[in-house]
Amino acid sequence: DVDPCHEWTKSVGKVGVSCADTPGFIVNRLLVPSLAQAILFVERGDATVGDVDLSMQFGAGHPMGPLHLADYVGLDTTLSILQGWVDNFPDEPAFIVPESLKAMVAAGHLGRKSGQGFYHWEGDKRLGPASESDDKVAA
Repeated sequence: DVDPCHEWTKSVGKVGVSCADTPGFIVNRLLVPSLAQAILFVERGDATVGDVDLSMQFGAGHPMGPLHLADYVGLDTTLSILQGWVDNFPDEPAFIVPESLKAMVAAGHLGRKSGQGFYHWEGDKRLGPASESDDKVAA
């Protein structure tokens, strides 16, 4: 059987994938809970914002760390996704909303779009970490 979607995807020079109907499909289903885990890591005091991001950049080969990415996407957007998943799939242990994320959004710290989140921002340019105790800056 020829899948017309996969054929079209090939015709535009891309690679198609398939998965069951699951929240976030493949990429966001894996990515967004990992952002929540990175936030929880900092929330617990296990590592600094900079160290979490540097570890994922250099250790996992990611182009930016998870906290940088959450800031870039928008902490309000990240919260909305996680809260929707928690509300709709309460038995899924991967879906959790960190309290610090709720607090940051409530304070108006939305990341890039507000100029402050885990980092300070000037437009699309990420500056240093927002936490005064986090003096390490991810690459």
